[in-house]
Amino acid sequence: MYEVFADMHIHIGRSENNKPIKITAARSLNFANIAKECVNRKGINIAGIIDCASPYVIEDIENFLKNGEAYEIKDGGIIYKDKLCIILGSEIETSETNEDGKTGSAHNLCYFPSLKDIKAFSTEMSKHIKNITLSSQRADISAYELIDIVKKCNGILVPAHAFTPHKSFYGNCTQRLERIFKEKYKDIPAIELGLSSDTSYADKISELSTKTFLTNSDAHSLPKIAREYNKLQLEDISFKEFVKALKNEDGRKILANYGMDPKLGKYNRTYCEICKKNIPGDAPVTVCDSCDSRNITMGVYDRVEMIKDKKDTKSPEFRPEYVYQIPLTFVPGLGGKTIEKLLDTFDTEMNILHKLSYDDIEAAMGEKVASNIVAAREGKMNITAGGGGVYGKITKE
Repeated sequence: MYEVFADMHIHIGRSENNKPIKITAARSLNFANIAKECVNRKGINIAGIIDCASPYVIEDIENFLKNGEAYEIKDGGIIYKDKLCIILGSEIETSETNEDGKTGSAHNLCYFPSLKDIKAFSTEMSKHIKNITLSSQRADISAYELIDIVKKCNGILVPAHAFTPHKSFYGNCTQRLERIFKEKYKDIPAIELGLSSDTSYADKISELSTKTFLTNSDAHSLPKIAREYNKLQLEDISFKEFVKALKNEDGRKILANYGMDPKLGKYNRTYCEICKKNIPGDAPVTVCDSCDSRNITMGVYDRVEMIKDKKDTKSPEFRPEYVYQIPLTFVPGLGGKTIEKLLDTFDTEMNILHKLSYDDIEAAMGEKVASNIVAAREGKMNITAGGGGVYGKITKE
């Protein structure tokens, strides 16, 4: 057994032929560039690329496998330079009905072991999606129906950013996942927490006591890869081993979730769309304190307080530690050029965030950079909560 790092939610912006995939993602985010970034800059060992059902991306994957640097393995996944296992995935938006009979939308992360399986999934989903070439498209089916298609194609389904106010199950579709998935709830091995929540939030909902938690980047640009990630204990890097870790089987498991403080997320607190500000006060906030408007975007913290059914946040024994981590791009005083110099000097972001001492960084980059990185690492930063689509802000104590 050995320890590896995994980021299982990375988008593709454009295909190699410049075809749009994820409209809101950077053009530089293509399959080959993601693989190179994970190996050369981030130090990630398993990457979930979740736009692989697009025929344009499938074509890129086939070409990627022809260059000799990557190959498929029997246990699932594509191995790149013998350092990275790429898990092929697809993010699908489903239509759900909430407890009040209103329609909401939720995103689902679907992971598959092989190119053959993602091709079969793409063919099947093209019957339910108007434009299969684009990322995260709305399907004309519910998640209850989607999970059967995923299983038929040898895959697994994980609810994406489960608490965000837009496009998530708990955010705008339901107070309980089991109401959505019914008898199939047992087939959900994990949920993705999302940038505005953490383990302490999710552990307030009792139905999640048997589920593994994932912290992923939801990267829309190369620098955002691994802003949140997971440390896993595996025997090897493959789809089969990844699934075993999600299910806590045969000694495989998630050792740690590394994530931003949820206050840094875009949707942590409730936001008034009229006053254009976060609404202060004890959660759950449901009306603006300034204008009395209910035209609000419900914050994740407030939503959890509204739907929780546990007073404590005690985790089950198998639950790993949630390690608060500030990505380099959020650290005060670290611009793009400084981060590039750090990576040129110390190889990968994982080295900088986990292995280097203050003295190591100070010798190469100076006292100010070293001080800010170590302060961020040790939680010695003040955070102003985000909301309404705006990230939280960090200042040094």
